Amino acid sequence: MRLLLAALLCLASLPALADSYLTRQLNHPVPGGVAVLDLGKAPSAPEAFYDGKPVLVVKEQANWRAIVGLPLSAKPGAQSIQVREGAAQRSLSFGLGSKRYPEQRITLKNQRQVNPNPADLARIDKELAEQTRAYRSFSPNTPSNLLLDRPVGGKLSSRFGVRRFFNGEERNPHAGLDFAVPAGTPIKSPAAGKVILIGDYFFNGNTVFVDHGQGFISMFCHMSKIDVQNGQVLARGEVVGRVGSTGRATGPHMHWNVSLNDARVDPAIFIGAFEP
Repeated sequence: MRLLLAALLCLASLPALADSYLTRQLNHPVPGGVAVLDLGKAPSAPEAFYDGKPVLVVKEQANWRAIVGLPLSAKPGAQSIQVREGAAQRSLSFGLGSKRYPEQRITLKNQRQVNPNPADLARIDKELAEQTRAYRSFSPNTPSNLLLDRPVGGKLSSRFGVRRFFNGEERNPHAGLDFAVPAGTPIKSPAAGKVILIGDYFFNGNTVFVDHGQGFISMFCHMSKIDVQNGQVLARGEVVGRVGSTGRATGPHMHWNVSLNDARVDPAIFIGAFEP
């Protein structure tokens, strides 16, 4: 009887042992979410790839974890990453759940921000290519923190993944998180990082990209003022710029994108505000 009781206690403890702090905090494997995968123990960091793109890998206690960004376009069902440890390679499978995102309808006075003219489209294409290169940056540095600080205070005004209709016409889903704060409010870097791109863009207005390490990237836009320079190294909490309403915006707010392995994911995951 004692042996049976001991065996049952051991079995009951297995999920807790297999769990991890990062898994509990960040693992939300849905489109637009994050999958935290256990890569096991190894003398040095394994390399991981999802959809052919390098993935953030960090060490938690004795085990390596892959922190995988899942794009909104990802299909629910079986997914996998490729793991490389020296000459050895393997595939690691995981399940992707589903999530339904709400709709948002916005009225804009400037019709060009809904249906840009040919000159606008040429500018937009050039700006998109520039920003895509920034999102695909992959520096070797380990992020200073994965549980991020809020860049500003204030309430969330528009959540990630919302299907957006401008003047009745559907456009790309909302790829970030909006905070309702006054113009001029300081925007602080949620983790240490390096400024890798600054621009004044058609849709995003005044914009700053901060690389936190290994493809973990923050993007802030619609700013009234930029307080950093390209290539500048930032400490956690350092001011990046000021809240504004430049670009396609109906009023002052702070818009924040978070990207992992070139997938825009829900920033709410990293500040403990995720809604399933």
